[in-house]
Amino acid sequence: MSSFNRFRKSAQLNLLRYLSVSLSLCGAFFFFAFAIAAQVPTPKSVLGFTPTDDKIIADWRQITDYFTKLDKASNKVTVKEIGKSTNGKPLIVAFISSPDNIKNLEKYRQISAKLADPRTVKNDGELADLIKNGKTIVSISCSIHSTEIVASQMSMNLAYELATATDADTKEILDNTILLLIPSPNPDGIDIVADWYRKTLGTKSEGTAPPELYHHYAGHDDNRDWFMLNLVETQAITKLFWQQWFPQLVYDVHQQGQNASRFIIPPFFDPPNPRVAPSILREVGLIGYKMAADLQAKGIEGVATNSTYDTWWHGGFRSAPYYHNSIGILSEAASANLMSPITIKKEDLARNRNTRGLPNLLETATNYPDTWEGGLWRPADINEIEMTASRALLSMAAKYRPRYLRNFYEYGRANTVRKTDEPQAFIVSAGQPNAETISRFLEILMAQGMEVHHMTKELWVKMTPTAEFHEMPLGSFLVYVNQPQRSNVLSLFEKQVYPQRLLPNGDAEVPYDVAGWTLPMQMGVEYDAAWQIRDIDRDTPTIKRIENLDQARAIMNLAPSGGSFAKKPNPLKTNPKIGLYKGFTGSMDEGWTRLVLDTFQIPFRSVSDADIKSGNLDLDAIILPADSENTIVNGLSAERYPVEYTGGIGTAGVENLKKFVENGGKLICFDDSCEMVIKRFNLPMKNVLAGLKRSEFYNPGSVVSLDVDTKQPMARGLRDVTAAYFSTSSAYDITDDKRVRSIAEYASKDALLSGWMLGEKFLNGKTALAEASYGKGKIVLFGFRPQHRGQSWGTFPFIFNALEK
Repeated sequence: MSSFNRFRKSAQLNLLRYLSVSLSLCGAFFFFAFAIAAQVPTPKSVLGFTPTDDKIIADWRQITDYFTKLDKASNKVTVKEIGKSTNGKPLIVAFISSPDNIKNLEKYRQISAKLADPRTVKNDGELADLIKNGKTIVSISCSIHSTEIVASQMSMNLAYELATATDADTKEILDNTILLLIPSPNPDGIDIVADWYRKTLGTKSEGTAPPELYHHYAGHDDNRDWFMLNLVETQAITKLFWQQWFPQLVYDVHQQGQNASRFIIPPFFDPPNPRVAPSILREVGLIGYKMAADLQAKGIEGVATNSTYDTWWHGGFRSAPYYHNSIGILSEAASANLMSPITIKKEDLARNRNTRGLPNLLETATNYPDTWEGGLWRPADINEIEMTASRALLSMAAKYRPRYLRNFYEYGRANTVRKTDEPQAFIVSAGQPNAETISRFLEILMAQGMEVHHMTKELWVKMTPTAEFHEMPLGSFLVYVNQPQRSNVLSLFEKQVYPQRLLPNGDAEVPYDVAGWTLPMQMGVEYDAAWQIRDIDRDTPTIKRIENLDQARAIMNLAPSGGSFAKKPNPLKTNPKIGLYKGFTGSMDEGWTRLVLDTFQIPFRSVSDADIKSGNLDLDAIILPADSENTIVNGLSAERYPVEYTGGIGTAGVENLKKFVENGGKLICFDDSCEMVIKRFNLPMKNVLAGLKRSEFYNPGSVVSLDVDTKQPMARGLRDVTAAYFSTSSAYDITDDKRVRSIAEYASKDALLSGWMLGEKFLNGKTALAEASYGKGKIVLFGFRPQHRGQSWGTFPFIFNALEK
């Protein structure tokens, strides 16, 4: 054999040995990967069914059980409890990332926290290192509205896929992002819906909403609490987000009505809020278009952008992040009947012509290029859409990680630079009588990460750019504008001026939510804008940073708080027996009223339809929340609900309420419920706004000014000019002032303080709060909601005074 042939044979043998070893290693690797995947439990292996299958639902115990098992089986998942729900259930977050990232979560949390406050970054070199080493922090939250149930089930499918998939895209996501997956921020609601769905499966009530609020206090309004922080769930997630992890992207997964587009995603509809950075709006749109493109690539029809939902309002899960320099994404998938499939007819879609940005669901448009014309719609369809959208978001977060981290830093850095057309600070002056209210106000600000200072000596302040200097007293509190949360400071302190948006017929265009919300106004806290502060330096003892709430309370001579968002002292001087009407329609206004009574430790009992129909009313006062006559008197329909939940209080109940008042009881009516009482009790007053067109009068939710007769007992402790919250509310003319007396009126001019009001002349000078004599008793009629979403602390004293014996 020649030397060449011997060399060739030797080379061949070596190659064969190399290939054998390589194939063995490759096989071992794939076997190992397969074995790891096999050890991670599928949702079906734990639940006994696949999440989002038709007509079956996982409750909160099952959901948390699956995530617990996933945590134990996968080194890509760790599950943490961040608090308890209102009813004591565990509130969990699943952290999902690469194994190495999971081992070093605290490292990446600290990087995100430093990027959130550019003042802590020493130089460009440190910034470069933070961006190089940081991960994009993403949160996906599911089913805060519990009847929008599919996302809570989908969360298990998404977590399993991320924990087991071995494709390049998933690896890129896990390497570059840390996902904070919240299966639901409303565990109590998941169980309420699951229990009701199981109970009614196969009956006429299958797929209906439960006959109660799906959050103990707030129901659907649990997604209206993200600057007020009334709810323990909101408080826990706010702490997670804006004190600990500072996510760059927050995705809130929702469902909408059935006869709608199949999916709505950003960009959103107009108007934008001017306090949201333009770049954030662009980034929101960019992610929405990525979602839309991926859905289109899968052939999914009926996806809409630039429709329905706007970015004006502050206070939602996805809108609050804008004011923390983060990107907030909302999606709305068309609903099934909870977990039951439905069939949508083309003619049903054709009738939906009132959607902003989508005048015709059967016609293509630039923002709706591929119509869906009806057919079978199942929970699994919703699951596929939401999974695809979630993957699109995570893919963007991974591919453009340095971009998101740098932008997040730059948004915060820009906020620390004062602009000449903005005040230097806002000052809450010392000496106000409502110290407990101020304490809660400051607690709300600090819980969101805002910096609050107090003055250790008197300062001279200009209240406008051209005003003279004015002395501000020792002990006042100061909130600088030029801090990383500048947008949040301005959005909560400033007056909102909603743009007047009219339809071609002259009617006001209905916004997504409210138009104004200025927080100190709502809470009755006096404050001033400080445009120039003389003889002040943050490095001297003139002012000091408030480090915790009890430090602020000590300055106001208040006892320690007793804990985060602790209950307040009972303000009542007497001990009336109080009843709060609670029907089966799930009244959010009833829930918020309960929250106020519980917050101030005022004893009461719920009064049911049966109680009122039977005359079981051994009470001093009954509160009727802001529900319509039809809701109170007729209640739920027997066509869809079991008879025990239907019928309202009925005519007999109305008569028993009359007897209750005639015999010396007090009936307290909030907003909508006044109309039923005025009509049924034949009171000499009328709502002057009833019947007006939206081209004549409209107020979708704004802060307004009341002129208060402070000589009246019901106005004790109120200012003669008080801010109240008006949300499609009422204004009254009194035709017999011997039977009915006015306690407060809407201001005779310039009644709008913050928001939008069309046709103010119809409201000016009209009665907002009245008290009527009826037999031996009294009827108190609030034309507005004095406890609106638990925010309007400035008008709570009206409620307390009305409850006194």
